[in-house]
Amino acid sequence: MPYLSMGQATNDAMRVAMRLDPTIIVMGLDIRWGGSFGQFRGLYDEFGERVIDMPISEALIVGAAAGAASRGLRTVVSMSFVEFSMGAMDELVNQAAKLRYMFGGQAKVPMVLRCADGTIRSAAAQHSESFEAIFAHVPGLKVVAPSNAYDAKGLLIAAIADDNPVIYLENKKIQPTKAEVPEGLYEVPLGKAAIRREGSDVTIVAYSIQAVNAAQAADELAKEGISAEVIDLRTIVPLDIDTVLKSVAKTKRAVVAHEAWTFGGFGAEVAAQIQEALFSELKAPVMRVGARHSHIPFAPALERAIVPATEEIVAAARRAVALSGQTMQRAS
Repeated sequence: MPYLSMGQATNDAMRVAMRLDPTIIVMGLDIRWGGSFGQFRGLYDEFGERVIDMPISEALIVGAAAGAASRGLRTVVSMSFVEFSMGAMDELVNQAAKLRYMFGGQAKVPMVLRCADGTIRSAAAQHSESFEAIFAHVPGLKVVAPSNAYDAKGLLIAAIADDNPVIYLENKKIQPTKAEVPEGLYEVPLGKAAIRREGSDVTIVAYSIQAVNAAQAADELAKEGISAEVIDLRTIVPLDIDTVLKSVAKTKRAVVAHEAWTFGGFGAEVAAQIQEALFSELKAPVMRVGARHSHIPFAPALERAIVPATEEIVAAARRAVALSGQTMQRAS
């Protein structure tokens, strides 16, 4: 079984899908020479005119892709950095996300919007953000955020096969990380979380790079005698809340972690659903870990001060366990 990086895995996913389905086309800026991070490298050599270089207009790219998808093609669009998608929000939110609904199910929009998100050293404010909460807020959009190469390939193949617009988020910092990736066709189903580690004291819910950090945090917590269960959501919309609730019902404590801003972040939605379903069973409030409410600085030290990593997840889990102990003491 080959050992691939996340970028190589998604490139492999594109080749597998495009070989099997001639209706799949790729659109984006500088896409024929491989894209900003090389995820499309070599596709033009194999698939020719199905790989389309587009003008520097995000609105035009997404509008054309949504139109082509509604007329029978399957479109994969590269937005390079997720911030660039903001220039196409009308086409994405008012057109792609709504067409199937407005035509009573007679139209389909099988479009995948691939975006690199998250921080990477000194990319600064316009190239370091995480916008999954914005996309998740819009009915009609599915949102995917893999944390490893195996899932990256399987989720991308599933996203391309879906008949709805899918936002596929690729964290820049973990793109080089490698894992065993099967050859050929396989899918990781949208809307199904993965339990990365079982535990009994606290549940850590995360996705993308924070799922990687959560696994590291669980290792650190184990040294202190705290058993953490780690859930990698993989898909934000549809949200596999059943897996989350089953875990939290067991551990009675939860930490929700993401790289996006804590304020208004998707973690707030997960925390709210946990507390609505399990309020009487929780031993501590649901903790949220996310970025401080600031633009991402250029300076590495300031970037680290804004964006959470493993240490913040460990601290939140410790606090959840400590608070539950204090609550029990007060109750007695």
